[in-house]
Amino acid sequence: MAMQFYASPEQVQRDRSEYARKGIARGRSAVVLTYEGGILLVAENITTLRKISEIYDKIGFAAVGRYNEFESLRRAGIRMADVNGYSYDRRDVTGRFLANAFTQTLGAIFTEVQKPYEVEICIAQVGSSPETDELYRITYDGSVMDEPGFMAMGGQSEAIANVLRERHDTAADLKSALHLAAEALGSVGGENGQTRSLDAKQLEVAVLDRRRKGRAFRRIQGAALTTLLEGEKDVPEKDLGDVDAAPPPPATDKPTVSAAAEEDAADKPEATDAAEPSDGVNGDGS
Repeated sequence: MAMQFYASPEQVQRDRSEYARKGIARGRSAVVLTYEGGILLVAENITTLRKISEIYDKIGFAAVGRYNEFESLRRAGIRMADVNGYSYDRRDVTGRFLANAFTQTLGAIFTEVQKPYEVEICIAQVGSSPETDELYRITYDGSVMDEPGFMAMGGQSEAIANVLRERHDTAADLKSALHLAAEALGSVGGENGQTRSLDAKQLEVAVLDRRRKGRAFRRIQGAALTTLLEGEKDVPEKDLGDVDAAPPPPATDKPTVSAAAEEDAADKPEATDAAEPSDGVNGDGS
């Protein structure tokens, strides 16, 4: 009889952790930090796939790692937030509530599924002041940490976090916070340890604006992002992007009759508008 291969639970957990960490390290990093006007989310991203998005009114989502895995988590989080906000009250949907849900999901996947998720995510909720902002970092094994004002995710997160730790200021304006985030992301990944200069085409940027009523999430892209990174003046709030890219075009008129019905109507003689009265019958029925 062949003996079944045995591995201790500790060894299995170590192997899964190493597998997940290597997968996350292959991707590009992301930074989340608070500033005077809200929370800034910046990810190094040269694709059209989103690593930063909105979850609910005051709650944002950022992730690194395998795209299909953190995208499924994001969609599940949006559905959970919408259902709870509709069933109870919108104020019941908080960053802590969603962080607990993601923690339970990732923890169950890590312990029960053979292949763990190669993801690291951040749930950010903007408050009325920088002191009330909430940043939750959730790792591949379901561990959750409440970060104090800034955080970095990815394979070289420690080196990026060191740059943020030295210069992060909750009273900074949007332009200063964005320059710090871009500099921190560019401090790693260069040849022979050299720093890199990241431009607007290499960054995905969004903010949770504490001054905005209702939905606080806004993307910064295009000319507004270029001006913030390279210009000498701040960008007016009205020039920032909205929740997503340009709205869909207006709907065109849709046909109400199928092509087969049109062909049948063409084969039949045209019907008169009203029947001709028969002999001896007037229009009043006499």
